[in-house]
Amino acid sequence: MTKMLAIMATTFTETVRQPIFGIVLLATLLLMPLNVGLAAFTLKDDNKLLLELGLSTLLLSGLFLASFSASSVLTREIENKTVLTVISKPVSRPVFLMGKYFGLILALALAYFIGFLGFFMSVQHKVLESSADEWHWPVLVFGPGMLMAVFVVAGIYNFFRDKPFISTVFKLGTPLLTLGAIATCFLGRAWEVVPFNLGSVGIEVFKAAFLVFCSVMILTAVALAASTRVGQVMTLLICLAVLMVGLISDYLLSQAAQVSSLAHAVYALIPNFSIFWIIDAVNAEIVIPFKYVGMTAAYATAVSLSALFFGAALFQRREVG
Repeated sequence: MTKMLAIMATTFTETVRQPIFGIVLLATLLLMPLNVGLAAFTLKDDNKLLLELGLSTLLLSGLFLASFSASSVLTREIENKTVLTVISKPVSRPVFLMGKYFGLILALALAYFIGFLGFFMSVQHKVLESSADEWHWPVLVFGPGMLMAVFVVAGIYNFFRDKPFISTVFKLGTPLLTLGAIATCFLGRAWEVVPFNLGSVGIEVFKAAFLVFCSVMILTAVALAASTRVGQVMTLLICLAVLMVGLISDYLLSQAAQVSSLAHAVYALIPNFSIFWIIDAVNAEIVIPFKYVGMTAAYATAVSLSALFFGAALFQRREVG
């Protein structure tokens, strides 16, 4: 356990410091306010579309982060032979792979939380359905304004004190954006103090966001398993294929699985990502039972472990010397 925790901590630090990690997260935060404008082109239910766009952005962000991060922490180590410094010691390959996975999950959880804060503030702002609607100034100040201030401070620290830019952004931005998101719940559009209000982000939206992160957990395990054998581009394509097939497997195979043993076996092997996408139920104001959330999270854990076991089998026979 001590060895796995050490690998996990090292993997977390390496992942957070990767430039691609910060670039994807920055792109996610930039897309959130753009979603506010895109959602305004519907005839009605603009804010419902905003919820769907925001969660879709978080899912795609998790897909790219999982693929690129897994390739960076495993494939490059195998290609550069630096993995030999670890597995040549009394550290088994499955322990090494599990440590990598948990370190990735911690880093992705941090990125997902920051992305969710951007999603939360965009939903708090809501769609401007007419020119008479007012901007939500607390959201603009505590969201994009505070993020720009964090970038400036991180740049100064990097230039004068040689501090890692991305790490400084995470250290400063995470607590400040969290406090800013909380502050927007107590402030109206014109800075007036209002009772605590989550706006359109109710408890059901939190459940939907958590289940989207469960799907990111599966994609991370698939990416890590793929990275034991293939490079970055192929890892991304495999994760994308698993996600797309998993989203439509219920539609394509659920009925055939009832009459065909082969279809039933294929349907059971393919991860069903449609069960994680509950935003339609949220928009229909259907209460999602906590039992469903717990069982779906357990399913995500089981699928992730299955992918990791498969990856461990592949890594066990991988020549790294």
